Amino acid sequence: MNDPQQKQQHLAAIDLGSNSFHMVVARIENGHIHILDRLKEMVRLGAGLDKNGNLSLEAQSRALYCLERFGERVEHLPQGSVAAVGTKTLRQAKNARLFLQHASEVLGHPISVIGGKEEARLVYLGVSHSLVADDGKRLVMDIGGGSTELIIGENFEPLHLRSLDMGCVSMSRKFFPNGKLTKKYWKEAGIAAHLELRPERLSFQEVGWSSATGASGTIKAVGKVVSGLGLESYNITLDSLYRIRDIMIKAGHLKNLDLPGLNSDRQPVFAGGLAILIATFEALKIKTMQVSEGALREGLLYERLGRIQSEDTRLKTVSSVQQRFQISQQHARRVSKTAHRLLTACEKSWNLRLEDAELLHWASSLHEIGLAVSLNGYQKHGAYLLDNADLPGFSFEEQDLMSVLVRCHRSKISKKLFKELPNGSQQTVLRLVVLLRLATLLHRSRQEETAVIEKIVANENTLTLEFAKDELIIHPLQLASLEQEAKYLKNVGFELRFS
Repeated sequence: MNDPQQKQQHLAAIDLGSNSFHMVVARIENGHIHILDRLKEMVRLGAGLDKNGNLSLEAQSRALYCLERFGERVEHLPQGSVAAVGTKTLRQAKNARLFLQHASEVLGHPISVIGGKEEARLVYLGVSHSLVADDGKRLVMDIGGGSTELIIGENFEPLHLRSLDMGCVSMSRKFFPNGKLTKKYWKEAGIAAHLELRPERLSFQEVGWSSATGASGTIKAVGKVVSGLGLESYNITLDSLYRIRDIMIKAGHLKNLDLPGLNSDRQPVFAGGLAILIATFEALKIKTMQVSEGALREGLLYERLGRIQSEDTRLKTVSSVQQRFQISQQHARRVSKTAHRLLTACEKSWNLRLEDAELLHWASSLHEIGLAVSLNGYQKHGAYLLDNADLPGFSFEEQDLMSVLVRCHRSKISKKLFKELPNGSQQTVLRLVVLLRLATLLHRSRQEETAVIEKIVANENTLTLEFAKDELIIHPLQLASLEQEAKYLKNVGFELRFS
């Protein structure tokens, strides 16, 4: 049996990148993270996207074999202590959902997909914890296999976040085909990178920064090459990048390339990453950049540690969204409180978990977000906003599930929405929908007082509410609402009983 304190003693973070998969395992001691183990495998997931936008079977096999090995390392860790996320390629792949179901089973822990801005936020979190604190703003850059993240922040707080649609894998495949390194290809790659950077250049320069830091594979590899060539002692400069590019042009082809410090597994995607880095230095007028050991996976560790220490970014995000869209926090709290009471009564019979309780709380807190658009069909507007907003701390899956709950919290329930969910979560999400609908129904008068429920009994697809004597007589609106609700739920195969 697992030690109940183990969740707070060990954490792991896994980054399913477009080029490589990384895992770090850490021990938590007095609120500090101590890295115990690092694993890395070059999976090249991004190279496995076919012309239709699907992950090839070969790429999936490479990924699953890697995750099987990672899974062996973390099989003893309890659920909730392993944070695993996919990035650009899994955001793109049309068959990502099916792949992630298999991948999560192989790993033994859930895997989520995060958006570009969330990836940038986590990168900054990991980098900022790896550097000595300073008083000025810092620019942080991370070149991944499929995307490049640029962040300006101060201390541990990101201020300006961007995720650009270019990475070392995608750039290398597009502009350096078959390993050719001609001057023409370098020029084309540079122009493409500058075009991607152009919309962000002025805004980044206006915010400004006092130091620049690079993270992850490409920039760390460049740092090793710079050092290996004796160009700089510690930092990366534009002159050193030009020097490396000149050496690569002279080599003409990857097979002729011999750069000190460049590993063979990094070599196939090095040119694309270097082209991005050179263009960024030029566009943002970066003079010098230091290299950080911290990156996305370290950010995941600190994010998960924050949740353990009751500093959950998601709660801050929910509060911020409530203020931005002028959601009544008082009403949201009363709905959330009643929803939690209903869930507590049902959790054993329905095998509900902590993650389900959190999801219900977020949806309860934001169920009226659509009122900022229109009263008419506001649940539809709310679902759209939650599907498309940048919500720091939330994965795509969490946003999708919140959107479904908000979309279905009133009026008719769309069966189509549930069919689009993974098979294993459809029943649980429907049950959470039922609880949210009942909580909002019971507080339709927007008062703390509601009809008193004395007993709640949950079965497979049935929920029975026993009200105190005469409660439904003195609350005729709630009686009428419950009668209508029973009809709505019957249409999705769920029975609501009340007396």
